[in-house]
Amino acid sequence: MTEATDPPMTDPEATDPRTTDSGEARTGRTGGAHATAKPDGPLVLDGVTVRYGTEVAVDGAALTAHAGDVVAVTGHSGAGKSSLLWAIAGAVPASGQVRLGSTRVSGRAQAAELGIEVIPQGSALAVLLNAFENVALPLLARGIPAAEAERRARHALASVGLEESASHLAEELSGGQQQRVAVARGLALRPWVLLADEPTSELDHDNRERVLALLRAEADRGALVVMATHDPEAAAAADAELHLDDGQLTRVR
Repeated sequence: MTEATDPPMTDPEATDPRTTDSGEARTGRTGGAHATAKPDGPLVLDGVTVRYGTEVAVDGAALTAHAGDVVAVTGHSGAGKSSLLWAIAGAVPASGQVRLGSTRVSGRAQAAELGIEVIPQGSALAVLLNAFENVALPLLARGIPAAEAERRARHALASVGLEESASHLAEELSGGQQQRVAVARGLALRPWVLLADEPTSELDHDNRERVLALLRAEADRGALVVMATHDPEAAAAADAELHLDDGQLTRVR
């Protein structure tokens, strides 16, 4: 269940992709240990406020969201949806608290160690790398062994229908293909909290349905998915819908 107040892929080779066959947690390294243990409680936002100078992008947001849910965040352009996601990810300065289980999120690197990842709006691909490299390199940066990183990257690209485009430079791909590579990159990281910022905005109907099904599969395997979207059908398919209006977060359902 997801609560908000007015200011409080499945990989065929692994049932739980964060565990080994013996059930032990997989680990990687991001300089230090990359924590892949399942969070010990929900994602909680308590009075989260994001300001850019005198502009308030998010104003006292409060939220409790649980693993296994897909949560849609709707609102007009400029309402603060991206700022909210990046605050959860520890990537923008914010007052208030973001907690994942018993741990307070204190910065982007620490959030990544907790298993919080972002599919950014606009894909944010490295244009001089090919699709495969854009998916695999973040895995290698987290200390995932090369063979495992390659397997995950190729599986993720296949899941978004881009296995034949793995060797294409990002700048050679269409906007929709770039968006699907960004989705594949997020899936390959296997986060516990996946923050998807307008993940279907550049996609045709079939690929939109494909991506929404993949996000649902992430929730089904135990992740929390928080998706910012302008798409009413995508929002309707979520387990809960929140609305941002000039920084104010309220629950729709």
